[in-house]
Amino acid sequence: MEEWILRGGIVCDGTARPPARADILVKEGRIAAIAPHLPDTLPGFRVDGCLVTPGFVDQHRHCDLAPFRDAAFGRLELAQGITSTVVGNCGLSAAPLDPNQEHDFFAYMAPVLGPVPAGAPCASHAAYAAALAGRPLPLHIGFLAGLGSVRYAVKGFSPSPFTARELARGVQLVEEALDAGACGVSLGMMYRPECYTLPEEYAALLAPVARRGGVLCTHIRGEGDSLVASVQEVLKLAREAGVRLNISHFKATGVRNWRSSIFRAIDCLENARAGGQDVTADFYPYDGGSTTLLSLLPPPLADCPPEFFATAAGRTRLRRELYRDHPGWDNMVTAIGWERILLSAVTGPGYLADQGKDFCQIAATHGFDDPADLMADLLASEGGNAGIIVLSMDWADVQTVAKLPYTALISDALYGDAGSPHPRLYGAFPRMLRKLVQEDHCLTLEQAIAKMTALPARCLGLTGRGVLAPGACADLLVFRPEEFADHATYTAPKQFATGMRLVFVNGRLAFRHDTMEPARAGTLLRGPAYTQKG
Repeated sequence: MEEWILRGGIVCDGTARPPARADILVKEGRIAAIAPHLPDTLPGFRVDGCLVTPGFVDQHRHCDLAPFRDAAFGRLELAQGITSTVVGNCGLSAAPLDPNQEHDFFAYMAPVLGPVPAGAPCASHAAYAAALAGRPLPLHIGFLAGLGSVRYAVKGFSPSPFTARELARGVQLVEEALDAGACGVSLGMMYRPECYTLPEEYAALLAPVARRGGVLCTHIRGEGDSLVASVQEVLKLAREAGVRLNISHFKATGVRNWRSSIFRAIDCLENARAGGQDVTADFYPYDGGSTTLLSLLPPPLADCPPEFFATAAGRTRLRRELYRDHPGWDNMVTAIGWERILLSAVTGPGYLADQGKDFCQIAATHGFDDPADLMADLLASEGGNAGIIVLSMDWADVQTVAKLPYTALISDALYGDAGSPHPRLYGAFPRMLRKLVQEDHCLTLEQAIAKMTALPARCLGLTGRGVLAPGACADLLVFRPEEFADHATYTAPKQFATGMRLVFVNGRLAFRHDTMEPARAGTLLRGPAYTQKG
């Protein structure tokens, strides 16, 4: 149907205004009119008593390669109401990397992005964007240029500073990404090789992003003891570059930082905003996150090859360094304890049955007196490419961040081959409504919907998305909040969300009552820089 009406719904338009009963006229993929009662002369859908919202915008997923690898891509996303997402987060983007040559970095990213499919269009952001634009997509996908990937493309894992020639090449790659439609760039300041990038190098790499209206989304250097210093660091980078800033998965980790550090970090954001700086943040509705096992390595061991930890010297040194303080580095092991670190993803046979268990349990099962020895064995047997879940946060802090008027919801879902993935992959968006609205009464329904729609769309510069208004794209959801539910847990994570009645993507029915429809109306989302060249 090119022209049709959604009748009788309770419209929550994404602006945080209270919902109201209205009909919506859709014409050629866009909203043509919204009114209490539209003429009953066109076909359509009766949705009496159901909530009608904009499609949810997940500005932080790691499904960069999923559209090229997974035939079922879109099923778990649409079940949650996600009609738009953005990839290339945390400094880790699939481009600009040659899949036929850059095996080290793809292996390094495997717990996050998953395996690289044959023929993946990763050689450049232009190739990546063209492949997305030419592919039938179940939902819209935009992208960021990961500056960790950019750095690797220029100089590998080398910790040495950029030469003038290398830095010019890095800037060129950022420009090319913006030319291809990138919404901006992302940083992963705690991850190799980006952790070696100097402030003056960031300034050069961010200059074209600022000039062309892109956004800087950053995984800050530390979220525990160094949270405040890390927030101050990126505020300074963004302010001096003149670029819009979004802090990814804003939180305080480590028991000793709970219910304290987050308030000091918020003060930094509030002061920056009061001074005119364009700063936002995002969060996920869980008290744990997921990352790679390599992120637990102390700085003195960060450059050691995985096979080093198979030796007695490697195991001894790991035990010694893990239980020491390293200034400027957040030690997750001492901050939360092994019992709050879960193994989520392995590929070898030795630990497949242990996915979903904590390191204390696994160490006992395999006869290790110290979980540090288990970590050493995993590093060696998995080549460093294991995934973990860290239960590092306090729920009261999550609520505090959720209530800030400038924070958006994200999933931060990883797409590695995890036997026991983080439940946010399957359930972040319904959990937002269940936990923070219905159970905790932390947000009103309309506030929560705005954090899932208009706010992230505005952060990314995506016009016509995230709101219900004449002229906007007809990405629409129909559901009853009391029916829309997440089922994924840390112990049983692979559970689809249920209760989403209808999902429309660009005005075409994409999902109905927990089943995907044949339509593939998703598009490549291009950022503001795409139309602001030069």
